[in-house]
Amino acid sequence: MKRKRIIWSKFAGKQLDNIFDYYKKRVSLRVSLKIIQSIITDIEKLENNPFIGQHEELLKNRKHEYRSLISKNYKIVYTIDDLNQIIRIYDIFDTRQNPKKIIKNK
Repeated sequence: MKRKRIIWSKFAGKQLDNIFDYYKKRVSLRVSLKIIQSIITDIEKLENNPFIGQHEELLKNRKHEYRSLISKNYKIVYTIDDLNQIIRIYDIFDTRQNPKKIIKNK
């Protein structure tokens, strides 16, 4: 299987920035960097193994098939475009929120 390219939505990038800023202000730069690196490392795993994430049940009635991968307290929401060999990251969702909020973000 060919390695897939990862593309981030603006929304997902903003979510990652928000996570970084939150932990930097409230805990420390070191903790913030550790959390962000963990999320990015998990996303990089998708390049070679895009199907390791489960189908996202809350988004099953959408045009695209959304999958999600858990990283710490976050759910990485993405789609797989086999034709173009692309994984699109749509959201980094904090799992401590109301799960139904994920529906509004896509």
